[in-house]
Amino acid sequence: MIKILKQVPFVAIAAVLIGISINMFFGPHKIASGGVSGMGILIEQAFGINRAIVVLVANVFLLIIAAFFLKRSIIVKTIIGSIMIPIALAFIPKIEVVQNPLLSVFFGSAILGAGVALLYKIEASTGGTTIPPIIFKKYFGIDQSIVLFISDAIIVVFNIFVFGMESFFYSIFALAISAIVINYITSGLNRKKAVLIMSENHLDEIKAKLLESVNRGMTVFPASGGYTGVEKEMLMVIMGNYEYHTTLNIVKSIDKTAFVISYNVAEVHGLGFSYKSIE
Repeated sequence: MIKILKQVPFVAIAAVLIGISINMFFGPHKIASGGVSGMGILIEQAFGINRAIVVLVANVFLLIIAAFFLKRSIIVKTIIGSIMIPIALAFIPKIEVVQNPLLSVFFGSAILGAGVALLYKIEASTGGTTIPPIIFKKYFGIDQSIVLFISDAIIVVFNIFVFGMESFFYSIFALAISAIVINYITSGLNRKKAVLIMSENHLDEIKAKLLESVNRGMTVFPASGGYTGVEKEMLMVIMGNYEYHTTLNIVKSIDKTAFVISYNVAEVHGLGFSYKSIE
């Protein structure tokens, strides 16, 4: 309970972000990008029922269903978000911040993604369409992402009948941007590059030069050739993106035949954000 109470301010911030995206960016341009909030925009347009009421009723209905099929801990984690989202939708003004629909979709999706990612970070939920996937996963073994995709797809398709084809394509674009933002934030903002270096005769020289110029910690791994079976060493360096080209130029200046592999790392923790330096 103490942990859940500590989450309340963060859930409130996430609810405000989601409310802003719906009331100030998606709603004015008639774009329903999935979820219960998207359903609220559709029903408000079709039947004149306030979207906040639609979201509240849908969330309460889904929470009642969850009470029969899911653990109490899951229900408690979702009930706060289920209540705060419709409150945010009720109090945040419905105004058009951006006249251009494409810009509105872009910024609205980014704000929505930030709000949802914040909930993921603190292991909270807004309830709504996130509840059925948990139930299907528990009782039928169906992957949650599949059920969530289907439910969002149904809401997105209804854009065609309520708002028209243009809103349908905008809603797909909004879903894609939100997914990218959520993935980027939840997988880590402290992104770096990992560089693997192999050199037949100059690895020690490369290592010394990198320690002098780039000043990043590094690790040496034993390796062996898959064809020759010859024992070798491989150097791994973690660095910022701005240091990558400097590193590559150093390696090429010492050994043009050196084998270099680089890849992006989502997040790095530790001394100097890297591995401990070799003494």
